[in-house]
Amino acid sequence: MIPHPTDEQFFSGHVTSSENREWLESVELEFERAFAALDGMRLGVSVFGSARVAPEHPRYALGVEVGLRIADAGFTVITGGGPGLMQAANQGASEAGARSIGLTIELPREEEPNPFAQIVLPFEHFFVRKTVFVRYSCAFVVLPGGFGTLDELFESLTLIQTGKLHDFPVILIGTEFWSPALEWLRDSLLAAGTISPGDLDLITVTDDLDEMIAVIRSCVECHTPPPGVEH
Repeated sequence: MIPHPTDEQFFSGHVTSSENREWLESVELEFERAFAALDGMRLGVSVFGSARVAPEHPRYALGVEVGLRIADAGFTVITGGGPGLMQAANQGASEAGARSIGLTIELPREEEPNPFAQIVLPFEHFFVRKTVFVRYSCAFVVLPGGFGTLDELFESLTLIQTGKLHDFPVILIGTEFWSPALEWLRDSLLAAGTISPGDLDLITVTDDLDEMIAVIRSCVECHTPPPGVEH
């Protein structure tokens, strides 16, 4: 393992030129490990959601069903590998007899990886982890969650809006939870002219898991690589 400054030290700016290089090498190594572990896998669907949802909560059962349905449709389920709704989606994939992946993040108070992710890849750098989520997914499914979930949601929307991603569904599950957020986007951002009307069309909000699968499948052909090239 290459000794290097932590992200906290790096972002503070209190590092030497040599430590900058060490930090860059740690980023490169983290990308290389992820690419080696995941290259060649079939298309994945990343599922995001709160780590704070207990297994007895109704939303946990929804997360299990989401993971099961995605796996049954032939996609690899990718989550953040933690507890709550991430665990639920990995559990659903496990119940479907499918492989699932957990991309965990090293944090001082982070939970252990959940037991349902067959492949667990730990990350130190948030931005590397987020890049891997996008690189190996053909869609994002977003369950109710907090700041981390919103971070993934809005980063993906920004990539689509700016043309860095194409034909990439972003599906919010839970109309009761997400409708106030959509109202805010429409009544504040759109009304102020800070987003365009078509930007709201980048988001699908639904409670219908059949619709979720149909939206994901509608974009699969756009992600089919040419002959001789693996995803």
